[in-house]
Amino acid sequence: MVAETVPPVIRIDPSGADRHGEAARMREAGQVIRAELPGGVQMWVITDYGLLAELAADPRVGRDWRNWDALSRGEVPEDWPLLSMIRLNNAMARDGGEHRRLRRPLTRTFTRNRVEALRPRIGEIVARMLDELPALADADGVVDLRKHYAYPFPMQVICELIGVPEEWWPRFRQLIDTVVRADTTAEEYMATQQERHELWQKLFAMRRAEPADDLTSALLAINGEDGEPLTDEELEDTLWMLIGAGHETSISLIVNATRALLTHPEQRAKVDEGGDEVWAKVIEETLRFDSPVGNFPARFPTEDVTVAGVTIPKGEAILAPWSGVNRDPARYGEDADQFDIDRSAGKHMAFGAGPHVCIGPNLARLEAAIALPALFARFPELRLAVEDDALTAVPSIFSNSVVGLPVFLGAQAQA
Repeated sequence: MVAETVPPVIRIDPSGADRHGEAARMREAGQVIRAELPGGVQMWVITDYGLLAELAADPRVGRDWRNWDALSRGEVPEDWPLLSMIRLNNAMARDGGEHRRLRRPLTRTFTRNRVEALRPRIGEIVARMLDELPALADADGVVDLRKHYAYPFPMQVICELIGVPEEWWPRFRQLIDTVVRADTTAEEYMATQQERHELWQKLFAMRRAEPADDLTSALLAINGEDGEPLTDEELEDTLWMLIGAGHETSISLIVNATRALLTHPEQRAKVDEGGDEVWAKVIEETLRFDSPVGNFPARFPTEDVTVAGVTIPKGEAILAPWSGVNRDPARYGEDADQFDIDRSAGKHMAFGAGPHVCIGPNLARLEAAIALPALFARFPELRLAVEDDALTAVPSIFSNSVVGLPVFLGAQAQA
């Protein structure tokens, strides 16, 4: 009997400094490998696009962290900061009937029509922020587009949609930063969990006393109409998921698309020569080429599963490298590492796959479809203020972007 090959272990760099190079090295190591995350926690990784898509849809592989044996055995510390992305009580971390129960209120309230109704408001926010950008330049005429545009705009949109009071917005952003960053300490993680609980409870009390036209009020109103109601803890984690994913993805999409166009002049020329429809191509190719989500934990087999001849035992954890598989040459060809808005390779998995696919891609696409054309129309001479290789990655295994995008706005900023 031939012994099964032991997959290699690749250490995930928490700085995210070479995300795509790291993904390429993992692909070279094999279709099924093991990765060591910050804190020494190990997970399996599927590096092949097709195999990961199949695994995400496999009913034997779920998202319920209660099926993670290492956590049950106490091998994962209670204060491990990355647990905040795993040990949740919402639809993202449940399977089967429980997943449907927790997701149903979201699909009834976070509808395509509700998102589309935001279009005028998003346009207003974008126009105001673009008006303000020139005044935010430093003495050298440099503006950080992430800090002053891509960051505050989606945060305002999702907070208004959920009903978070304006004075809370900066603090919510700080709390979310402690979740996505890999340099968060155990003490910061525990403090974040407590503070976000207190803030959500305060918001629930406000909306129960005085409902408003927002998602929080809508979720509280329909809660329990279809059977067992969501607990306050489930509501907290559901809204926490929405506010985190609802702006973090859009920030990275806007930043990454802008960066890609500013560093690929031939692609930017296509945009300048094309009509409005070309922006949909820019958005989809950015979602593939530089996906907002790098690696996302975790899935847990409820029985042994075999992938590419490798057996992943029941109760193990699997990391999904979404940005990595979206550059898989087996899926996109030898030019998978190139940014090409005319690419015709088909769909990507920037928003995940399977029954736990992201619920908010319509919002992310709408925000980008408004923010990007408006930015380049207002400042057609927009250019990077530093070399591309001088940009610093967000220190995270989840978020795939840069901490700042310094640019010169051009002569239009002086008008």
